[in-house]
Amino acid sequence: MARNNLKASYDKGVFFLTLIFLVLGIIAVADSSAPLALNTFSDSFYFVRQQLIWAAIGLVLLFASLKIHYSFWKKIAYPLFGLSVVFLILVLVPGLSTKIYGARRWLDFGIFTFQPSEVVKLSLIVLFAKFAEEKRKIWFYLLPLALVALLIMLEPDLGTTVIVLLIGFAQIFISGANVLYILAGLVGGGLLGALAIIFSSYRRERLLTFLNSTTDPLGSSYHIRQILLAVGSGGLFGVGLGQSRQKYLFLPEVATDSVFAIIAEEIGFVGAIILIGLFTLFIYRMFKIAGRAPDVFARVIAVGVVSWIGGQMILNIAAMTAVVPLTGIPLPFFSYGGSHLTMQLLAIGILLNISRHD
Repeated sequence: MARNNLKASYDKGVFFLTLIFLVLGIIAVADSSAPLALNTFSDSFYFVRQQLIWAAIGLVLLFASLKIHYSFWKKIAYPLFGLSVVFLILVLVPGLSTKIYGARRWLDFGIFTFQPSEVVKLSLIVLFAKFAEEKRKIWFYLLPLALVALLIMLEPDLGTTVIVLLIGFAQIFISGANVLYILAGLVGGGLLGALAIIFSSYRRERLLTFLNSTTDPLGSSYHIRQILLAVGSGGLFGVGLGQSRQKYLFLPEVATDSVFAIIAEEIGFVGAIILIGLFTLFIYRMFKIAGRAPDVFARVIAVGVVSWIGGQMILNIAAMTAVVPLTGIPLPFFSYGGSHLTMQLLAIGILLNISRHD
């Protein structure tokens, strides 16, 4: 029936906000990454050139998925998820993956690298939507979710694990599963997360730093203190576009996880509030698409995409303002990185295709 109710247009609000974020994100990467790129590669434009290539690929994927009926993803749900799990396993194999800061998160193909955990987010969203349509029992959801979470934790990557669990439980909830099962899963996940923090000196140190950021200002507290210094230096209206001081190799992960701190430093409190307002409108428009979805499969996919992109927006900004501990979650459309940018644009294309049906 959904095929017969095709509208001539898609949700223009989500589409144009995506383009706005993409343009602003490229500007933010160009601005924040220039000193690091010059210091590392003797080329101020190294990172932004890469980001432009990924943005172009992502836009191709967005327009392609916008044209493909969303039911197509139902047909490839199982092989897509299986392939993404294989990639997650391969990333743990030395020699096939790139190890950065003690973590193996990227598969190295020589001419390019990509992060399998970004692919698995989309494949999990599609798989759970298929489960919902088939009215599968709760165990069909929990087993693949636990497998994916375990493999990502082995990299290790707690931030991505949190997002994957957020996506999974949001989709399980909207699928109509028993709330008691969901609560049991959340409690179990919380206990496992607590154990992961307790038995990891790195994560334990981050939590203690979050609870008391005044300790060890040149060591464990350095990152969060530099973030807060950048955000606080922006004042009401910012220091001016391109005038950030923290981007000159003071702030770690300046163009990736910490890019919002540079944005806030340059455009100030007022500018940051406007940007957060745009994010809020974006999340609201995506929820409206989910609410109008024509069937269970489309609705559960839409909720998964909203949980993924909206969840990362909220958690990244919360970390940048010291509301939650630093977890290494990139800001959608703004943080440097090809894997998450291309996959999120592909997901937005699927969401826009759903908005064409009612």
